[in-house]
Amino acid sequence: MSAIEVRDPRTGEVEFTFEPHSAEAVEQLCRKARKAQQAWREGGLGYRSEVMKKWVEALHARSGAIIDALAKDTGRRKISAEEVGAIEHMVHGYMDRAPAIFARIEKTSSSTATVDFEQQYVPYPVVGVIAPWNFPLVLAFFDALPALFAGCTVVLKPSEVTPRFIDPLLQSIADVPELDGVISVIKGGAETGQTLIANVDLIVFTGSIPTGRKIAAAAAGRMIPYFLELGGKDPAIVLAGSDLDRAATAIIRSAIYNSGQVCYAIERIYVEDAAHDELVRLLVEKCEALDLNYPEMDKGHIGPFIFRSQADIVKAQLDDAVAKGATIECGGEVRNLGGGLWMDATVVTGVTHDMRIMTEETFGPVIPVMRASSADEAVELANDTIFGLSAAVFAPDMETGTATAARVNAGGVSINDTELPRTITLDGEKMAFGYSGQGGSRYGASTMLRYVRKKALIRNHGAIKGLDALAEDIG
Repeated sequence: MSAIEVRDPRTGEVEFTFEPHSAEAVEQLCRKARKAQQAWREGGLGYRSEVMKKWVEALHARSGAIIDALAKDTGRRKISAEEVGAIEHMVHGYMDRAPAIFARIEKTSSSTATVDFEQQYVPYPVVGVIAPWNFPLVLAFFDALPALFAGCTVVLKPSEVTPRFIDPLLQSIADVPELDGVISVIKGGAETGQTLIANVDLIVFTGSIPTGRKIAAAAAGRMIPYFLELGGKDPAIVLAGSDLDRAATAIIRSAIYNSGQVCYAIERIYVEDAAHDELVRLLVEKCEALDLNYPEMDKGHIGPFIFRSQADIVKAQLDDAVAKGATIECGGEVRNLGGGLWMDATVVTGVTHDMRIMTEETFGPVIPVMRASSADEAVELANDTIFGLSAAVFAPDMETGTATAARVNAGGVSINDTELPRTITLDGEKMAFGYSGQGGSRYGASTMLRYVRKKALIRNHGAIKGLDALAEDIG
């Protein structure tokens, strides 16, 4: 395979290339992972926790180089530092919670008093993780960490769009000899991913629906399980009487974070008529106060498009909306600054569900606002989607907000705020609805339990049934 070229999102220049792993190299790493898995599993949870603690220390020691590489990959520094910090937090969280989740269970049968059983958890040996480009490090380990604590070994394939951080990451792994073969990282694109799927026991993917369909088909062909996180089109419902300043701030924070390149970003707003004009005024006022973090990376609020083709998708959606009668209240232009592509925070009004910007994932700093005649219509519009990752509801009181949120078809619904699912990743449970994902909850206890198969060892301490139990005579 030929070298893969990588652009700097801030300059648009191709200034990095890498050689993808060959099919033979991927197969070899998967065999190594399979060989390492037995000792990793048999070492027990305490051993795995101690090793992961050592790795977090190594990751912290290498964090400067990793953050620098992530910043070069993505064009933003603060979020890159947050990615490393999030991994450290997750490791300690799993260390605290895993013992209770995988606690030994022995019970007596409720139907036969002489029978008892022991519940065991058998990890899938080798898990493959195909990660996206918007949060290159943390989303890779959001799936890898629970698998590792469950006793699986993991082979990661980060996105070919953001590969610079791989080398310093590998150095942190090499700093912990016990992780040899336990965590492997491969470089490459779609072809490399196909080889990975062909050599693991379970595959996890975060990315687009079209690619997710292909991965699901390939996994089904091998009869292996697959977990898919396929994005969203998260709605926010704003009811009359809500704190509109609070709603505007929370909506913008969600929609603009990482330049809108977030699967759980708020991408469509439904607001009751009585609150519409004031909410739009506040959204525009607050958005116009935000700056691009150009020319200096360490200043401003909005970074560049990480993947250049994403700018084309966002612009096409805006053009479609305007052609069908929508109005851009602020922002809306893809700006070439120093060779990178940027967009100011954008508010769009007069939108309808005939427009792509209200039905397709945008992945950009865009806030489309649609009027709703009532709370019922707002809920109906919010549910008119193939997606169902998360949502938000703003209401005059918590009782009304909770009742409204219960009617929204999404896995996690924030009430009087946005992005609240991020606060319960280790504690609560939520699943993606619709096309947003397949494979159970990525949160709470399920995030580890989905990487194991449950096995029962069943013992009969009493007499067994005789052959007369087979007789047809029931008289």
